[in-house]
Amino acid sequence: MKNFIEEVTWRGMLHDVMPGTEEHLMEQMRVAYVGIDPTADSLHIGHLVGVMLLKHFQLSGHKPLALVGGATGMIGDPSGKSNERNLLDEPTLRHNQEAIKGQLARFLDFTSDAANAAELVNNYDWMKNFSFLDFIRDVGKHITVNYMMAKDSVKKRLSSEAAEGMSFTEFTYQLVQGYDFLHLYREKNCTLQMGGSDQWGNITTGTELVRRIASGKAYALTCPLITKADGTKFGKSEGGNIWLDSVRTSPYKFYQYWLNTSDVDAEKYIKIFTFLSKEEIEILTEKHKEAPHLRLLQKRLAEEITVMVHSTEDLKNAIKASNILFGNSTSDDLKQLDDATFLDVFDGVPQAEVSRNEIETGINIVDVLNEKTGFLKSNGEARRALTANSISVNKEKVTEDFVLSTKDLINNQFVLLQSGKKNYFVVRVV
Repeated sequence: MKNFIEEVTWRGMLHDVMPGTEEHLMEQMRVAYVGIDPTADSLHIGHLVGVMLLKHFQLSGHKPLALVGGATGMIGDPSGKSNERNLLDEPTLRHNQEAIKGQLARFLDFTSDAANAAELVNNYDWMKNFSFLDFIRDVGKHITVNYMMAKDSVKKRLSSEAAEGMSFTEFTYQLVQGYDFLHLYREKNCTLQMGGSDQWGNITTGTELVRRIASGKAYALTCPLITKADGTKFGKSEGGNIWLDSVRTSPYKFYQYWLNTSDVDAEKYIKIFTFLSKEEIEILTEKHKEAPHLRLLQKRLAEEITVMVHSTEDLKNAIKASNILFGNSTSDDLKQLDDATFLDVFDGVPQAEVSRNEIETGINIVDVLNEKTGFLKSNGEARRALTANSISVNKEKVTEDFVLSTKDLINNQFVLLQSGKKNYFVVRVV
């Protein structure tokens, strides 16, 4: 057995742990679970800490369970939120569950014959036939309202600062989550639940149910909520969540998110979001401090996590795409980009539309630069730039006699204009 608590402690992944947990885990193979909210058909990077906890748990010789909260997703967890969430129907939940399992399989071993192979469970399966009367008789009577009211997640929602009160549905959430722990304790011999630090109240309700109803001993462990040094929310970009699904967030954008991490955050994240050893990280951190401008930590972090979530091929393409804006790249590199990545790379770059008929006929470069796009202010400015050899079309220098035609289209739709080193303009053919 590897010491799981020791591992997550040096990685900065431990916020709170119930006394006796370390000793309990060192005795034999144990079973632990992390709950995952299935309100979308993809995980986002906010879920990754819980997934990494499960992976480290498995690497330490223990059995991880990923619990998809089908039933709890239909209610909504009040922890850390000020509003109720939208409730989902069963077909949507099942679709989301399958999609999430596919993503988890990149991290956890679900398929081997090993005793500690991971399992995916859904609390909807054991809650759907549980009647309300049975629930309040068999579960509700064991936990007092006083106990439930003392939880931080409840207190916050009932405080005068909360915009609206708390429904009974949400109030019972901790009982439902607590019952999950009891169920998994009975059916899967699961003795540990892990989650974010805002989950401590819900998790300990579960350990209390195990104690009161099953006369058993269960444990709780939480990891810190990930923050960014500048105070902005981790896992969000201007466009919203950073998803693990490549359609929702392209591998290029995913790679860029990690690459743009600050030095302070990169030093923290490389311990949490990679499986590099303590020695490797210490050497890398020292090298980074000697030459921070090389951004060695950020590059390694972005590489490791992009390969883990996507693939080596996606990483290569993301690096190529990054070099188009920030390094030396060729027309061929540009033409290899798919539509989504092209638009991601040139997100925020000015654009203009030109009709396909005109492109098929052919447009003189001076007209392209001024009249058709407004990229340059006048024909005179366009000619001067062309004479100075500072205009490129799709990364290749052009002269005043150049005519833009269909052969210059990237993905049969785009043309990239460039003036000097840093001024870009995208022409979209419609």
